[in-house]
This record gives sequence, C-alpha cells and structure tokens, in this order.
Amino acid sequence: MKTSDIRARFLGFFEENGHTVVPSASLISNDPTLLLVNAGMVPFKPYFTGELAPKWDRATSVQKCVRTVDIEEVGQTSRHGSFFQMCGNFSFGDYFKKKAARYAWELMTKSQSDSGFGFDESLLWVTVHTDDDEAHDIWANKIGIDSSRIQRLGKDNFWDMGVPGPCGPSSEIFVDRGAEFGPDGGPETGGDRFVELWNLVFMQFERGASEAGAGKGYDFPILGDLPAKNIDTGLGLERVATQLQGVDNLFEIDEVYPVLDRAAALSGKKYGADHEDDVRLRVVADHVRTGLMLMADGVTPANDGRGYVLRRMLRRAVRSMRLLGYDDPAFPELFSIARDSMKSSYAEVDTDYERISDYAYAEEEQFASTLRAGTTIFDTAVADTKRAGGSQVSGDKAFQLHDTYGFPIDLTLEMAAEQGISVDEDGFRRLMGEQRDRAKADAAGRKLGGADSSAYRKILDTSGTTTFTGYAEIERESRVAGLIRAGQGIRGAGEGEEIEIVLDSTPFYAEGGGQQPDNGIITIGDGQVEIFDVQSPLPGLIVHRGRVLSGEVTDGSSVLASVDINRRRAISRAHTATHLIHQSVRAHLGESATQAGSLNAPGRLRFDFLTPGAVPASVLADVEEEVNAILMDDLEVRAFLTTQQHAREIGAMALFGEKYGDTVRVVEVGDYARELCGGTHAARSGQLGMVKLLSEASIGSGVRRVEALVGLDAFQFLAREHVLVAQLAESFKVPADEVPDRVASVVEKLKAAEKEIAKLKSGAILDKAADYAAGATDVFGVSFVGVEGPPGLAGNDLRSLALDIRGRIPADRPAVVAATTTSDKGASFIVATNDKAREWRLGAGEIIKVLAEPMGGRGGGKDDIAQGGGTNAAGAAEGLRRTEHWVGQRVTGSL
Repeated sequence: MKTSDIRARFLGFFEENGHTVVPSASLISNDPTLLLVNAGMVPFKPYFTGELAPKWDRATSVQKCVRTVDIEEVGQTSRHGSFFQMCGNFSFGDYFKKKAARYAWELMTKSQSDSGFGFDESLLWVTVHTDDDEAHDIWANKIGIDSSRIQRLGKDNFWDMGVPGPCGPSSEIFVDRGAEFGPDGGPETGGDRFVELWNLVFMQFERGASEAGAGKGYDFPILGDLPAKNIDTGLGLERVATQLQGVDNLFEIDEVYPVLDRAAALSGKKYGADHEDDVRLRVVADHVRTGLMLMADGVTPANDGRGYVLRRMLRRAVRSMRLLGYDDPAFPELFSIARDSMKSSYAEVDTDYERISDYAYAEEEQFASTLRAGTTIFDTAVADTKRAGGSQVSGDKAFQLHDTYGFPIDLTLEMAAEQGISVDEDGFRRLMGEQRDRAKADAAGRKLGGADSSAYRKILDTSGTTTFTGYAEIERESRVAGLIRAGQGIRGAGEGEEIEIVLDSTPFYAEGGGQQPDNGIITIGDGQVEIFDVQSPLPGLIVHRGRVLSGEVTDGSSVLASVDINRRRAISRAHTATHLIHQSVRAHLGESATQAGSLNAPGRLRFDFLTPGAVPASVLADVEEEVNAILMDDLEVRAFLTTQQHAREIGAMALFGEKYGDTVRVVEVGDYARELCGGTHAARSGQLGMVKLLSEASIGSGVRRVEALVGLDAFQFLAREHVLVAQLAESFKVPADEVPDRVASVVEKLKAAEKEIAKLKSGAILDKAADYAAGATDVFGVSFVGVEGPPGLAGNDLRSLALDIRGRIPADRPAVVAATTTSDKGASFIVATNDKAREWRLGAGEIIKVLAEPMGGRGGGKDDIAQGGGTNAAGAAEGLRRTEHWVGQRVTGSL
C-alpha cells in the first residue's frame, strides 16, 4: 500500500466518523517557542490550552513535521529521520477514551479490502499508564484484547507539554515485528522487535509547575480535572508504511527509497553492502526530502534560524554524496525524484518546483566551492594537529573555517570525528561570541551615540518612557526630561554644543524598521536646537541628537518640537512605496519572496527580499507598472491597532525575525497591501506621485535587492534620463528609439577587438614555450620547468602553454612542467608530465597537491595532466619551489 494511500485511508476513515479534515499546517510554526512544527498537535495547541475556542468538536489531520534535535543520528540507525508525517484525530470536549480506542483498533485491524490497514490482531500490543485502570478495562473488556498483550508502563505513558496546563495518561499501540528482531516480552522489553505505531493521549488533568522549574518532568502536581476532556492521537505515517510495505525501515518506503536508490546509482554504490555507505545514502535520502518540504513551505537557506536548519541538511547531503565518490552536481538528479515521490500528497512541491530547485541547485553549487577550499584548510589543520602530537583542532582554526570559508561548525565537528580527533568547541564559541559582541557594540554605538547606557537608564527610571505622538502631529509642546553630553547627564547647554535631548513626549520618529529618523527643530524660548538624528537606545526612550543653534537649553524646560515636514513626507512616501513593492513582488514571484530588510529615506528606498535567483527584467517592469497603477487609484492608507491573532486572520504580513507584542499596528493600502508596521506613511497612495525601480541585484545567497526612487526624485531621475538619451541620439546621429541598437553595435565591435587583442597576447605567450623548455632545470635526471605565467592568463592558455612546453622536451627524458597564473581572485595552476616521467612514478595528479598547498587551494586530474585553483596568489612562487623540491625527493627515494 502506497504511503499516500495510507494517508488517504486515515483521513477518510475519520471523516466518515464525523471529523473535520484539517489540511496540514505549514512547517513554519506560529508558536514563538518553535522554529518548526515538530508534532502533529502543534497547530491545535491553542485549542488544548484554552487560548482559542475550538472551531470543531472533532478534527483529523496529517501534519508535516520536522525534528532536528538528533540530526547527527539520521542515517546511523534505521529509525531516525528528520521529516515525518503524523496522522492524528482530535476531540475537543467530545468523545474520550472509549471511542478513541475503538476508532484506532477498528482502523488498524479492519481488512484492507474494507478500507482498513489490515494488521493481524495477534501481533498488536497495547500499553497504558500504570494508574490508568479505565484505559486497561476498555482495551481488555470493551475492545477484547488479551490482557497478556496489555502492559502498564510509567512516565513514558504520561503526556504533558512541559509547562503548567493540560496533561494526562496515554496509551500506545505496538506491532510485533517477529523473533528475528529480538526477544519476546512485549513493548516493555525495549529493542527493535516491538515498534510503536499509534499514541493516544487522554487529556483529562491540569498540572502545576514542576519542582525543578520549567521543562519536562514527573514531579509536577496534578491540580485537578480539566473542565473538558480532550483526545490527541498520533499515528506515525512512515512507521505504518514500513509495516504495510513489508520493508525494514523508513528509508525503504516508497516516498524515500527512490531518492536513496538514485543516489546509489550515481555513486556506483550498492545499498546494504557497506554500513558507512548505507549511512551516507540514508542521509542523502532523508535530507533531500526534508529540504524539499521545507522549501515548499517557504524556508530558504540562511545562516540562522530555520534557514540554517535547511542549509545544514542540504550541505550534509552534498558532502555525503562527495564521500560516496560522486563529485558532480547531485541535486538536479535527486530533487526531481523527491518531488515525484511526494507530489501526490503535497501538490505544492510540484507547482512550486522551479523556485525550490533554484534554491537547492544554487546552495549545492555554492557549497561545492566552499567544500573544496575549506577541506584543504581543514586537512592541513588536522595534519598539523597530529604532527604536534595533539588530538584537538584549535578553536581559532575552527573559527577561521567558519568565518573565512563558510564552514559550519557542525561540519567541522563531523569531519574531525571522522579523523578520530576533536575540536576546541569552547574556544570556537568564545571567538564567535567576541565577534557577535563586536557587531552588537557597533549597532549599539549607533543607538547610543557612543554614550554609556547608564545615562539613558537614569533618565528612563526618573522620568519614564517617551510618548510618541508623530502619527497624528508633526509639532508638539513638550518638556525636557533629560540632557546628555558625551555620555554624561547635564543641566544645560549653550550655543554651538552638540547634545542629546529626551522629551516627555515627541512627534519625532526614531530610526527603526528600516525607516530613517526625522530631522527638525526644537525651540526653547528664544533659542533653537537643530535635530539631525533620533534614536531609541532603550525600549520606550526616544533620544534627539542635535546642535544648539542659539540660546540655551536647560533640563526641565518647556519646548516646541517641530518635525521637518518635507523630510517626513518624503520618507513616508518611500515607506508606503516599500509596502506596495513588497506586495507586488510577492504577487509575481510567490509568497516566499518576503522582505529581508529595507531602507526608507527621503525620496528613495531600498528593498531586500528572498528569492533564489535574479529577477527577470520583464517581472521588474510588471512590478513597477502594477505599483504605479495603485498610485493612480489613489487608495486610502489606514493604520489601526489590533491583536496579533486578528492581524494573522485578516492576512496582514509580518516580517520573520521581528518581535511583536500582543497588540500590533497594521498598515493597509486600500485592500491591496496589509502589513504589521510601526512606521509613518502617506495618507493616500496618490501622494507618492511616481515610483521608479532603478536596479535589482544579489546581496547574498538567496537575497536580492531592489532600489527605487519615489515622488519628485523619480521625476527628476526620468528627466535626467531623457536628457542623456537625447545627447546619445545627437552623438550617434540617430533617432532616440534607435540608440539602444547603435550602442549594442558599438559594444559588439569593442568585444571583437578585445578578443583579437587577447588572441595576440596568447600567441605571444605561447611563443615563449621553446624558451621555457630550453631553460628546463635538471633535477636528478628530470627536466623540470616551473613557470609563473603573466597575471590574468586564461585557463585554456595556461593549459596550452604547459602542454606545448612538455611537447618540446625530448620524449626519452622525464619531464615535469608546473605553471601558474594569478588574478585578484587568487591563483590557477597546472601540472603536465610525459610518459617517461610517469615511468619514474611522477604523476601529475599527485604533484598538483604539492603545488596547490601554498596557494591555499587544491587540484586534481589524471597522471598526465592535472589542474586546480587557490585563494592565495602570493603563494605561487613558493608552490613552484616546493614542487621542484618534491620531484627531487621522489626521484632520489627520500620521500
């Protein structure tokens, strides 16, 4: 029975029994305590805890789940997988133990011809909690299971969420796999013979806090019965599929094995022949499927959060393929197979496959280069460690691998373990902490203006928070709550001094959420302070930085705070334009193209968003046209406060990574765009005038940046563009609409000229081959030629040069040719040997490693010719010197 059929039978059975079928929630959890949904009941948690009233009395679902706590164990055993599907049926104050048990037993034992799973009753065992006589009685006397196959267990059969709230005993259904998997004795014996398939949780009590504090425990008090008893069950879909498909483990079921089988074929391995290879094949199969499902739900590779979970799994899959001996891109072969295996249950993996594959292929390509460079550095570090008699790679070397070469610490730990050594994790964490502290200090320096936070804390403790009134007004009478100069509180300041002013209330917007701060004037009697920056160094405190233009400002003074209205309006127009661009980008590229950063400045904006590749010019043109059409519609821009839950229900976008309180501010542009936002905005979309997209480019893996102008700045840009086109048309003596063709023609001619120049340069270099061959060094009977080629020499030309030199050396004499060239990106190098040299055990594939090391690179190839690249161009001369020395050692037998 296919896994998708098992899934359909489960949902169909409970739908026939009055349950509402609830689609799987996204793997991206709304629960702030979870990165990813890791259990079937997670989407229903608010109903069980009483946060929300249940929408149904009975529900059923097959929930996608990801667990990564024991990711290192994936593949090591046949049980550990990171992605799984949990079938569940739920009762919210409706039926309880008796019906839950009857439903489970009926579906498990009903014949397959009658839409059941068809398990042999004699192979099924049940466990109940030690004190749950009611459940024992139901299984034995109502269901009719032989009491010898019902076992009472302790805390393993009691469920709670780790915090005060609902809890209760549970009951589990196990299947006996047979004597070949272990001794008899039922589930209490442990081991692999008895496998849990279904867990039924009976939520009937309310628990208090554990004596040990938060977290799972068995020492919490039971406060009493819940007002309504609930049912939460979980049937492991992969586990049931394993049994019904007659295979040994989850990696061999129909949704997983095709990927494993293709990985084995690509690498020339046979599954089941070698344990280490089997582990790697299982890692590939599991991580490719999990990666597919995560990306289908909008997760993209990143260096933190759930994006890092995805990146780590994709990179483990790539490295596993390399360890299996397959060095070519594997994801184009594997992801399409995972898609075909999963699409019957989750159509989104098929309909969104182009975006998913773009991210996957890009991640593999990026990591392949990282792996090449980092592995060389790692191998050197391991060799140095062992040579020094140590057993631990230093923390600074692990940090260098992470910081310079993008090697995750998890990968370094795995590779070290494979070499039988450890890593100084404490040293690594310390260096990472120092780096984070420096970054935080830099950010704090902007917020604090170089001041010690104690001065701000004192004002906050004394005068309280600052009331922001800038949504409704741009001018306000206020009182000076505190003055700071050079990090110290002061009583007053005079003309020419730069100071920081805290007011009890202010219309000035403090920089935040990508929006630049307001500027303006604070008037004190006959004096004025020019405000050029506004920050919020502590939550609730707004600090105005400025220069006293005239008069004197004193603590406690009454002032008039006036925002520069033109600057405010220009920034607000840019912020509203950002919302419109965000909405339009998502409409054209998919909902996963979410904001990853922004800058809203007077008349201009910068918008960063997640997407795997370059955005076609046609799509950008469509986005720009759509946004400007919204401006023509002159939609009302409205802001209001509401609860987080209501904001989600009405579809307001929230930025991942941002922290929101229970009450949130929603900004709407008509019915077109709706986001959680604390910034200032135009009153109507028509006030933006015009939005002009200037550029689109990559700023990191999977992150693109659009820059745009808004309002008068956009008009002025187009005016300048018009003048420029007119000047070009005049220069080329053609109409304006023919300028692009004429420019393209000139560029083509320039490219042709550059190619001809390069050809002449290449010819001049190759003409020197005879001179290089004639100047070969005799190294104990070997003709050795070491060439530092001119910078920027093309790889094909370097290869041709080496082969030409080798061909000019008499065939009866061993010849080794090593050549290098450098560029601002690093170095390229090549080694060529003739037949006679190879008879002397001088193979290019071995020699290239010696040449590569000083250049921080690696290379490979055959015995007659090998090539590679490195990051340290300055090591080229040293590489040639070491190569010549190595050749001498090999010939004289001193290696």
